[in-house]
Amino acid sequence: MALMPKRVKYRQSQRGSRKGMAMSGNTLAFGEYGLRAMERAWITNIQIEACRVAMNREMKRKGKLWIRIFPDKSYSKKPIEVRMGKGKGSVEGWVAVVRPGRILFEIDGVSDPMAVECMRLAATKLPIRTVFVRRDEISL
Repeated sequence: MALMPKRVKYRQSQRGSRKGMAMSGNTLAFGEYGLRAMERAWITNIQIEACRVAMNREMKRKGKLWIRIFPDKSYSKKPIEVRMGKGKGSVEGWVAVVRPGRILFEIDGVSDPMAVECMRLAATKLPIRTVFVRRDEISL
C-alpha cells in the first residue's frame, strides 16, 4: 500500500518552495539513531516505502522504526506527446518536501552496528546525501 493522504482539500498543488533549512523535524524525537538529509529534494512515496522495507528486513523484527516524513504533496504530469495548453496534467504521485537538516528515519532497540547498517541500506534507496546521527552526538 502506497503512502498518501486519505483526503486532501485540493487534488492538484503548486510546486512551492524548497529553499532554506529544515525548521522542524531536525532533531531526534523518538529513537536513539537517525538518518539526516543533507540536501533538498522531493522524496516520493515509493522511495520511502523502499527504505522502510530494507530497514525492517535488516532489523528482523527487532527494535522500532519511525518514519519522520510523509508524502502529502501531489505532483502532476501531462501524458507524453500531448500539445501545450488544455490545462494542468493529472496527479502522477505524492512526494514529501525534504530540506537539509531534516531527520528522515529513526530507529531504537537495536545494536549500534545494526543501526548503522539499517541506515546505510535506507540511504542507498534515496536520491540525496544523508548522514547517520546518534542521540548523544546530535548537531547540525
